[in-house]
Amino acid sequence: MNLIERLEEGGLFVAVAESVTGGLICAKLIGTPGASKVVLGGIVAYQNDVKQNLLGVPKELLERAGSVDSEVAIIMAASVREQFALANSKSASFVIGLSSTGVAGPDSVGGRKVGEVLIGFSSDMGEGHRAFKFQGDRAQIRSQALDAALLVLREHLEEF
Repeated sequence: MNLIERLEEGGLFVAVAESVTGGLICAKLIGTPGASKVVLGGIVAYQNDVKQNLLGVPKELLERAGSVDSEVAIIMAASVREQFALANSKSASFVIGLSSTGVAGPDSVGGRKVGEVLIGFSSDMGEGHRAFKFQGDRAQIRSQALDAALLVLREHLEEF
């Protein structure tokens, strides 16, 4: 059963906040027939100001830890979950928030090495993140981050 079918079967929805993947997660999800029943939407928050102003990531956190941080990933996932639940008149209890942040290269960012990626998640079953270290060029790292996000979503769905 694919992710879209699993979400639908569970009466669940997903909303995505993406940085390092730049829209790849949402595009992959909506590429599956039936996605309109369960994918609420996504925000590509590539710049820190967007993370701060649209997703509520505290400026102080971004200044202290940078954007590639576990707390940032979790806040992004929780915020996108709440925002899209409200915008779509859904109970947040039925929405899973998923986020991606990381360094695709070619240069390190804020002390984080190329290939470091964090995937955040938020739902009524809990919130957290998974950290990954990928290798390859920019496109390969972003592709691996996409695969990791889908894996994290699949694993989180097993808790419902």
